[in-house]
Amino acid sequence: MPWKNRSKEEQRLDLVRQMAVGAHAVSELCRRFGVTRQTAYKWRKRYRQKRFRGLQDQSRRPLYLAAQTSGRWLRRVRQLRRRRPTWGARKLRHVLAERFGKKGAPSLATISRWLKRVGLSRGRRRRLRGPVIWRKAVRNARRCHDVWTVDFKGWHRTGDGTRVEPLTVRDLYSRYVLAVVLLRTQGMAATRRVFLDLFRRQGLPRRIRCDNGTPFGGSSASGLSRLSAWWVKLGIEVEFITPGRPCENGAHEQFHRVYKAEVAIRPAMAVRRQQRRTDRWVAHYNEERPHEALGMKRPAQVFRPNRRRLPARVAPWKYPAGWARCWVKGNGEISWRGQWRFVGEAFVREYVGLKPAGRGMWEVYFGRMLVGELYENESGRIRMARYVRGR
Repeated sequence: MPWKNRSKEEQRLDLVRQMAVGAHAVSELCRRFGVTRQTAYKWRKRYRQKRFRGLQDQSRRPLYLAAQTSGRWLRRVRQLRRRRPTWGARKLRHVLAERFGKKGAPSLATISRWLKRVGLSRGRRRRLRGPVIWRKAVRNARRCHDVWTVDFKGWHRTGDGTRVEPLTVRDLYSRYVLAVVLLRTQGMAATRRVFLDLFRRQGLPRRIRCDNGTPFGGSSASGLSRLSAWWVKLGIEVEFITPGRPCENGAHEQFHRVYKAEVAIRPAMAVRRQQRRTDRWVAHYNEERPHEALGMKRPAQVFRPNRRRLPARVAPWKYPAGWARCWVKGNGEISWRGQWRFVGEAFVREYVGLKPAGRGMWEVYFGRMLVGELYENESGRIRMARYVRGR
């Protein structure tokens, strides 16, 4: 029997009345109305109890919740949280269980959910994602000073127990060792002084290949540190190897094995004596030791002087007309329209450019490098650009 323009309550009432008349079997009525026998008897029982109101849809909420938390416990949680606003669900539950017993105490999930419901906990802020930029894969060197490879060889101690960190720099094409300097730490300031002296003597390379650790790489999405950002400002392209793949800088790792076997494993007594011994070994490596990758030539036979010199003064970044230029403070923030917005510690004491890219939205650049996106209706840090290694 097809349903016509009648409400559900009217159809159920018709079913119950025909069951009461008894002119047709219940199974025959169930086939006509398209319901089961259990459903037919259910509606008859409800009609006898509440008349027509019993034929209306009822709430699907359970009549009894076995694990329902009492209002008394919720009041206790709220009062303790207001006295201790920095406490989380674990501390709140532990203290309340000690004071009132564990019987009936709410679970950690219940406390956390209830704190959010009443506005006493906001949870973790979701970090908004910025643009994804594909970074070029590492490339082979075609000439001298095309790619410099840099790294810190694992630390070792001299004979008197002093710990040293060897900073090594090589020209990838000629395998020529540019510097092996024994530093006390891997700090940015000491490393920058070494590279400043090296740039003055050997000029600027086109690219520098390094790993993602300090002081070369940073924790920001762009991967730059203050040292590598300085390289970028000098016009040097930074090639970061893929994390966990030292084979992309395999020639440099092989050089470290040779240095360890011939120098570092038998150190001198003092740092200065170890540095002089390292300098003599570097001269031997460059001028006397044949290299198989060079067809048994010496690195000094392939190495050529660099024409790209270090400028006497590095001018601040200049950005196109229509862009805003903002100074990055010592904490990595810029002042934009009355708010402090974090752009990255790698760009401290430098200018970044803001390119209009839509209504209430700007693209943040460090020179030609996209750093992220700034939205006017947001606060705090900008949406950092995420650089991903391409094939």
